[in-house]
Amino acid sequence: MDVNGNGVITEKLSAFHMTILVFMTQFGVVIFSLPQLLSKTFGTNGWIILPLYGVIVILNLVLIGAVHKLGKGKSIFVILEKAIPRLLLIPLYLFLLAVWSMLGCLVSKEYVLLFQMIAFPTTNPMIFKILMDVLLIWLLTKGLYNISKASTVFFWASVWMILLVFLFWGDFKFSRLTPFILKGGEGALKDYVGIYAAFLGYEISILTFQYTDAKTRFLRSSIYGSLLTTVFYTYICLIAFGFFSLGQLNKMLYPLLDLMAYIRFPFIERLENLFYGFFLFTTLLTVVMYQWAAKEACRRILPKVNDNILGAVIILGAYLIAFIPDTLGEVQDWLQMFSELECIVAFALPLLLLLVIGLGGKKAVGA
Repeated sequence: MDVNGNGVITEKLSAFHMTILVFMTQFGVVIFSLPQLLSKTFGTNGWIILPLYGVIVILNLVLIGAVHKLGKGKSIFVILEKAIPRLLLIPLYLFLLAVWSMLGCLVSKEYVLLFQMIAFPTTNPMIFKILMDVLLIWLLTKGLYNISKASTVFFWASVWMILLVFLFWGDFKFSRLTPFILKGGEGALKDYVGIYAAFLGYEISILTFQYTDAKTRFLRSSIYGSLLTTVFYTYICLIAFGFFSLGQLNKMLYPLLDLMAYIRFPFIERLENLFYGFFLFTTLLTVVMYQWAAKEACRRILPKVNDNILGAVIILGAYLIAFIPDTLGEVQDWLQMFSELECIVAFALPLLLLLVIGLGGKKAVGA
């Protein structure tokens, strides 16, 4: 990202980069367990509910787009601080800093624990995590514009994996989908939110306003990125529901990895390991975007501290906290809790900003 002598950002995100950035931030390792979550929560043909989740995401993006339009593309922090003293906003910034940094931390810990489980069961997962965090710090120092370019490279390096799913059409049975829809599910509110967490990441776009211009087509690009995620999730889950029976899906922890284990090539034995390794790209993007968002919130609390130092301290702090949840179950419990908080942030933050903009407009008219 180039900044001129007046501190004005001169490089803006293109519409394509914005679309890919939203998609790569959303699409993550949760896809491995998503068919199982859907089968247990909604029962037969649970995959069919995913487009509804996509519609809710788009409605939330429309709210964020309204903030972008009415706020004239200004940073959300500028909008807030124009109406509310910064001192009163510090608790909110601390809350956002905690939620975003912990989400990034837990997503990366979940990834390394799964990687350890399927490929290197005797290796300490924190060794993998520290290697991952070095990459994160390097990406974080490059700024959002270069992160978006990296996301495009990562996208092309990993999107080919979706093509592998076409190999399963030979064993796909429509009879496994059954004529029943959403029968046998035992989902509670917690499970519904857990599935929605698979779509989280799009809400970080609310921090990218000052990196966009008219050519970015912010709202349209964000919706395209989210639609791409919904289509990929729905397609992969449809294949899983047509390949496995409902009973099998309910018992599997990671149906997509089991699905990949069915592929056999003469030149490679454990394709699922390779498949999982390429998911490092999408995981890195998800984590770096949450840590970048945490850094942006922290910068409002400590405006005089260098950006790179802030980013490194946040990632180091997250690394130390990652020692506490020791097992995959504990990590997923923590992830569920912070995902629920992030769902509230995703809807409440744009509503708060719209309220501040609305009150600011009335004040100007009154004056």
